[in-house]
Amino acid sequence: METLEKQNSKDSQENFRLNKYLSHCGVASRRAADELIAQGRVQINGKVVTELGISVDPQKHTIAVDGEVIRLPDKYTYVLLNKPKNTITTVKDERGRQTVMDLLPLRGRFYPVGRLDRNSTGALILTNDGELAHRLMHPRFEIEKAYFVRLDKPLVEKDRMKLLRGVKIDRKPARVEEVSFVEKSKRTEIGVVLHEGRNRQIRKMFEALDYDVKTLDRVAYANLTCEGMKRGEWRHLTKKEVSGLKSLVKLT
Repeated sequence: METLEKQNSKDSQENFRLNKYLSHCGVASRRAADELIAQGRVQINGKVVTELGISVDPQKHTIAVDGEVIRLPDKYTYVLLNKPKNTITTVKDERGRQTVMDLLPLRGRFYPVGRLDRNSTGALILTNDGELAHRLMHPRFEIEKAYFVRLDKPLVEKDRMKLLRGVKIDRKPARVEEVSFVEKSKRTEIGVVLHEGRNRQIRKMFEALDYDVKTLDRVAYANLTCEGMKRGEWRHLTKKEVSGLKSLVKLT
């Protein structure tokens, strides 16, 4: 196998650090990619590599993870989907249920940015740009997400304050940035804004306060909305929208 060297200078057009290459291919974040390498799950030209910091040239080297060859996409694609109910936010489902990918005429490695549970609806970004996807989901960048929530009973003021101060879920505190009431809803229809993105966070927070979430709709993700889109419809992001997302996560 051609000699592989650690690259201490800035990546050239042809060369990538291995963890960066895996991230750009959408396999994992750079930190998680380092773990894959250390675990011996990455192969270059058929040989397992475990050393971190190695530089690869995709034109000369064949890179694989768990035996599956990984390649950079020919072009990056960015899509906004208005996710309908009864759809799984995953690439494929072992139980044969409908996934978000079944709604899109896309081929290759596409990944949903964040998750919406099966019965939740609304704005969901999908892309084959792994580096952008991982940064958008990283808590360090505190990407803002806005939700419409319908409850089984009115939200009382003391519980609204608890949501803002923090509610313990899964043994860890979780909080939201804003809680507002929809006019004339008798406090059963709520607007919620948060920067975190933990699994089923909003549902769990309300459940911890003895409320049942009847409707959960993500109305905005990083200022992107599904305005004018029906459930199940999708569209490509504009260049300006993509640039805006990259700017939020300091990605040039």
